[in-house]
Amino acid sequence: SGSSDPYCVVKVDNEVVARTATVWKSLNPFWGEEYTLLLPRGFRSLTIYVLDEDTIGQDDVIGKVSLSHQQISAEPRGVDSWLSLAPVNPDQEVQGEIHLELRVPERGHPRVLRCHLIQARDLAPRDPSGTSDPFARVSCCGHALETAVVKKTRFPHWDEVLELELPEGELGEAVLSVEVWDWDVVGKNDFLGRVEFPLDALCTGPTRGWFQLLPFPSTAEDHGGQLGALRLAVRLVEDTVLPPHHYQPLIQLLTEPILCPGQPPEGTALAVLEEVTSGESRQDVATKLVKIFLGQGLAVPLLDYLTTRELARTTDPNTLFRSNSLASKSMEQFMKVVGLPYLHEVLKPVVNRIFEEKKYVELDPGKMELSRGRRISFKGSLSEAQVRESSLELLKGYLGDIVDAIVGSVDKCPLPMRVAFKQLRRRVEERFPLAQHEEVQYFSISGFLFLRFFAPAVLTPKLFRLREQHAEPRTGRTLLLLAK
Repeated sequence: SGSSDPYCVVKVDNEVVARTATVWKSLNPFWGEEYTLLLPRGFRSLTIYVLDEDTIGQDDVIGKVSLSHQQISAEPRGVDSWLSLAPVNPDQEVQGEIHLELRVPERGHPRVLRCHLIQARDLAPRDPSGTSDPFARVSCCGHALETAVVKKTRFPHWDEVLELELPEGELGEAVLSVEVWDWDVVGKNDFLGRVEFPLDALCTGPTRGWFQLLPFPSTAEDHGGQLGALRLAVRLVEDTVLPPHHYQPLIQLLTEPILCPGQPPEGTALAVLEEVTSGESRQDVATKLVKIFLGQGLAVPLLDYLTTRELARTTDPNTLFRSNSLASKSMEQFMKVVGLPYLHEVLKPVVNRIFEEKKYVELDPGKMELSRGRRISFKGSLSEAQVRESSLELLKGYLGDIVDAIVGSVDKCPLPMRVAFKQLRRRVEERFPLAQHEEVQYFSISGFLFLRFFAPAVLTPKLFRLREQHAEPRTGRTLLLLAK
C-alpha cells in the first residue's frame, strides 16, 4: 500500500524492556510515549528498533538507533534530537554470555593454551523454532578448534576442553578469539557472538568467569537517513535514595508556607523554587512537588498557594493560567494523579465507540476525500456539502455524548479535585471582583478541566491509558476535530 504499520521496541543490553503501540498506515508515525526504566548501573547500551507490524509472517525490521551508556551519560540534560536509523545486520545483533576458563602454562615445551568451554546462556534465537543449534570455535595464531553442536537450545552446556599449541618465542599482540555460531544443515552458519583475550594477559594467570558476547567490529557506513529517522528524548538520572527521615528537613522547609501562612511569602522555599525553576524543568518540579504534598495530605493547599501567587501577578484576566507556570503544571499533574480513574469512567464509553465505528469525518474542504462517499451511497460520490453535513452530525453526536457524560459526572468527580476548583473559583472572584469579570471564575476552571484534562485525553487516548493502541489515521482525525 506504500505505507507501514510501525512500532518501536526498546532494548537495554539486548533485553526487551518496552514496546510502543503500533501506528497504522503511516510513514510519519507519532508515538509520544514515555517510559521510566530502572536500570542496573553497569548497563552498556540502549537500542530502539523500529519495526513494521505484519498480520501474516514475521514483522519486518526497518532500522535501529543505538546509544551507549557513555553517549547518554555524556549529556547531563539528555539526548533530544532526530537520529538516523541504521540498518540491522544479523551479525551485529548478538546477545548472551559464555562461561569460560582459560589457562596458559608458564613453562613447558610446547606451550599449550587450555580452553575450558563450560556453557553459554541467553543466546540469540536464529532458527524459526525460536532456538539455535550452538557450537563454539576457539582460534589463535592460525589454529582453530570447535566444540560439538548442542541442538535446539539457547542455553548450551558443552563442558569441553580444547587445547591449542602456541608458537615458540614472544607472543607479541597475539589474541585468542572465542566465537559462538548457530549450526545450519543448509546454507551458512549464523553468527551468535564473540569474545577476545590478549594472550599476554592470559599468561599472568588463569581467567575464569562469564563474559558478554560481542558483535563483529562494525563496518557499517552511515546511510544518511535513507531508512528514516527517529525523534528521541533520552535522559539518564542516577539517584541515591536515602531512608525517609533524611528528607524530613526538606519536607518541613517546603510545607512551611502552607502550615504557617503568616510569614512573608517572598522568602519561603516554595517562592524561591518557583522563581528559579526554568521552563525546561518546570514539569519535573511540578510532578515531584505534587507527589510530596500528596504524601503529606497537603496537595490542595499547595495548589491554593501557587494559584494565589499567580493571580497576584496577573493583571489581564484573559491570560490567566494560560502559560506553563509552576501553578498550571502542578494543577495539571494533580488532575492526572487524582482524576485518572474518573477520566476513564467519563470518556471511555464514547472513545471506545469512536474507535469501533471508524466513521469518516472531515470539515476541511481541502482534506475531503469525496470518493469515500461511495461506501455510504450507491448513487456515486457525495458532494462537499454532504460530507460536511454528515461530518457535523457525527461530531455533534459524539460531542453531545461527551458533554453529557462530563456534566452528569459531578458526583463521580474526586473530592480533592472539587475542593481545589472551589478554592480556585473563590480566589479568582477575590482577585477580579468587578461585574465585567464575572465569567473569569468559570473560565479559570474550564481552562484546567477542559484544555488540560478532557481535551488532551480525547486527542490522544493512548497517552491517558484509555486505549491500548494509537488511533489509525481516520479515527485520529475524528478525535482531533472533537478535541478542537
